[in-house]
Amino acid sequence: MSYLTQKTIKKNVTFSGIALHSGLDVNLTIKPADPNFGIVFKRIDLKENNLIYPNFGNVSNTSLNTTIENEFGVRVSTIEHLMGALFCLGIDNALIEIDNQEVPILDGSAKNFIEKISLNGIQISNSPIKIIKINKEVNFKDGERFISVKPSTLSLDIDFEIKFDNPVIGNQRNKFKIYEDDLSDVYNSRTFCLFEDIELIKKNGLAKGGSLENAIVVKGDKILNTDGLRNQKEFVNHKILDCLGDLYTSGYRIVASINCSQGGHFLTNQLLRKVFQNKENFSIIEIKEKNLPHTLINKPLLKSIA
Repeated sequence: MSYLTQKTIKKNVTFSGIALHSGLDVNLTIKPADPNFGIVFKRIDLKENNLIYPNFGNVSNTSLNTTIENEFGVRVSTIEHLMGALFCLGIDNALIEIDNQEVPILDGSAKNFIEKISLNGIQISNSPIKIIKINKEVNFKDGERFISVKPSTLSLDIDFEIKFDNPVIGNQRNKFKIYEDDLSDVYNSRTFCLFEDIELIKKNGLAKGGSLENAIVVKGDKILNTDGLRNQKEFVNHKILDCLGDLYTSGYRIVASINCSQGGHFLTNQLLRKVFQNKENFSIIEIKEKNLPHTLINKPLLKSIA
């Protein structure tokens, strides 16, 4: 599918399920939207001040999920898997109506979002897309953890590693060219946790809806889920899914090279905040032609708009 013109969905797509952290039952409907509308969440359980924009500046929490909040304190949490699905499907515009405070976790991956949205169809407009081009290298570190973004000529490359003191998870690393590679293993990879962390997570009021139906649980050298792993690098692949969802809070898809070690929602959000602090770090570019040459950037068919 072309990434060159703005897209929305053809008709309403509805999802229902339990929320991972609140444990509440949630209904969510993705609705078509006009070009340049963007992605907007609407809390339909509230009558006013109920629009929340998934922008990195509106992210109010990054502990075990990404939560966005508007100026009135209205929030929607655990948006990352849905945002990752919209990013990878090329959905630029959609109104997401939700009747509670957290996106349903479904199976813990983006698989159900991807499959159902694709089945219902995608509507292609004539309006050109906009992309973010990274102009300068930007880094963010938190102890041994780090994330960096560098300029890239054409693609979005993500090189991600995780390090766990656990014999099953251990150290994993994977790299994808997001606009070129088969991302099935990324879409299908589920959220995960260590069995010994569950008690503390629940003491903090989280994971009330968590189960083996929506998360991989690792205890010692065993995976407690009877179906095992969906792919060999499911742990790091899920982190890449989270990264994609969080990157989409920039507002557009990105052309860049990203390298991350032991990162998560916090590091990705801090990186975006740092990038957009300085206009010299990035350009927002509108594609004006129907076809992309291999040398995407710095061609006349691209018009810088920021």
